[in-house]
Amino acid sequence: MDMMCLEKELREAFCWFHENPELAYEEFRTTEKIREILTVHGIEILPYKLETGLVAVIRGEKAGAVQALRCDIDALPIVEETGLSYCSKEAGKMHACGHDMHITAGIGCAVLLQENRNRLRGTVKIIFQPAEETSLGALKILETDVMKDVDRIWGFHADPTNEAGAVAIREGYVTAAVDRFVITVKGVGCHGAHPDHGIDPIPVAAAIIQALQSIVSRNVNAFHPSLLSVTRVSAGTTWNVIPAEAVMEGTVRTMEREDRVLYEKRLREIAERTAQAYGAEAEVEWIAGPPATCNDKEMADFCARWAETMGLPVAVEESSLGGDDFAFYEEKIPGCYVKIGTGIGHPIHHPAFMVKPEMLLPAAEFLSGLILGDQQE
Repeated sequence: MDMMCLEKELREAFCWFHENPELAYEEFRTTEKIREILTVHGIEILPYKLETGLVAVIRGEKAGAVQALRCDIDALPIVEETGLSYCSKEAGKMHACGHDMHITAGIGCAVLLQENRNRLRGTVKIIFQPAEETSLGALKILETDVMKDVDRIWGFHADPTNEAGAVAIREGYVTAAVDRFVITVKGVGCHGAHPDHGIDPIPVAAAIIQALQSIVSRNVNAFHPSLLSVTRVSAGTTWNVIPAEAVMEGTVRTMEREDRVLYEKRLREIAERTAQAYGAEAEVEWIAGPPATCNDKEMADFCARWAETMGLPVAVEESSLGGDDFAFYEEKIPGCYVKIGTGIGHPIHHPAFMVKPEMLLPAAEFLSGLILGDQQE
């Protein structure tokens, strides 16, 4: 296929996806646009009953392993401030995490693999996954049998900390386990002038918030990256009434499995016993998200070598306490999650984040070459 034509097509597709962002589980037009482009190129789409998202398959002409490539497709509820000529047309919605680039590079990879079926050993499944921003979208894919025969899976992410086209890779942990908690402190409401007639949940909540930080400083190995953040506190409805409840929620990020277990145990103990000391009660809800993403050593080593073979700049991927539900796939099979430079600029989730379109084709070539190259060794 003529690379200039493919580059033009990818840029046009990228602009469309950027202009038409859809939030998690609402990616209906996005899914249909992906389907439309893949169908034009004769790429088979597997008949899974997904509300949003889809899985394409390229069947090689030679026997070999089954690989998968995950591309996430949802946007964020952010007002765009890039000033691009193709900025979001959807009020309050934006592809601020680079998923428009993920979709486009995934399409480009699928097209290149389809064009090179004679070289392809085995089968490749391109997973256009919904709702990554919920941290649970991968479970929608795993509810099907998509992964039952997959031997290994590749994932990638836009990286505004490196020049366009650079590849950042490392073995081992690269993103954290992501868990959410909600603590409800139950006191006794009363008049604001007579706190002795009730049990004020607000100072209880304040004490819990401060005490929770002792988990980081006093319970976890100082050499293990982790954090606990209380991100929302809510109590009361007016100025002269002591409320009956206070609610706080937040997130815990860990790399090590034992730390994840420890945080939940200590958080429950601290919340419940602190509340008890004040004569109140605390109910704790722990909402488990994806585990930590951990790159398979052999896959990571090959990825770095392949990037060098293609003449792409290679950097060491930074570990992050951000999370990615790509880790759910890695619980089942070996995986590798790399970052592809999109041009140094604003960080992901920033309203002015943008991707340099000139890196779309190189990203697609890298991904397809990675999969093809992996089978030529």
